Amino acid sequence: MPLVAPIFRPALILVDVQEDFCPPNGSLAVHEGRDIVPVLNDLLKLPFVLKIATKDHHPPDHVSFASNHPGATPFVSTTTIANPANPAETYETQLWPVHCVVGTPGNELLPELDHARIDAVIHKGTDPRIEMYSAFRSPLRDPPLASAVTDLEERLRAADVTDVFVVGLAGDFCVVSSALDAAQLGFATYVVEEGQRCVGGVEGWAKTRAQLEEKGVRVVHADGPEIEAVKALRL
Repeated sequence: MPLVAPIFRPALILVDVQEDFCPPNGSLAVHEGRDIVPVLNDLLKLPFVLKIATKDHHPPDHVSFASNHPGATPFVSTTTIANPANPAETYETQLWPVHCVVGTPGNELLPELDHARIDAVIHKGTDPRIEMYSAFRSPLRDPPLASAVTDLEERLRAADVTDVFVVGLAGDFCVVSSALDAAQLGFATYVVEEGQRCVGGVEGWAKTRAQLEEKGVRVVHADGPEIEAVKALRL
């Protein structure tokens, strides 16, 4: 009896490749954040089933901005966020400079990114009450808030996606959260190492990589066999 090849329908998720996360002018610029664009554009040329970009899309009164908490300091202070539908469910989050506010230049995807090859752009972090690193959902799950859940999973399911490749900014915050959620939702998940940069630099990536691998997310290379398998697809 002939062996049946496993189905392989990969998607590419580009997380928050926005001006405010990149030098030279980003309010929350990640070191070398702009340098990943050539890798991302090369990946966008490949026959992924679906290519989705995400954007932090914050209102000015977003809870993650230190300026909205009297006496708070960006990168240092934290705040506790409670589920509006269940005050017993809470989580602690770091506070940041104002970034990616709707309608500002910092909210825009980088112009050098190959926009024409992106199938859709998903907005996250739109609810001013909720911090949302993951491209899928906030950490509040009991119950989940409709305002803090994107349609990314729905889009992936509709396209019969089996495998998810994640790249973008920042590796130690929104990329790792998105990848861990993808794995938890049952997708074979990969992070392309050259396609991310971390707020915490090399040390931040080392910790993040260990966290990813512990949860079954594979860290791969842009010239590795996993990407070669994508190149070989005939859709």
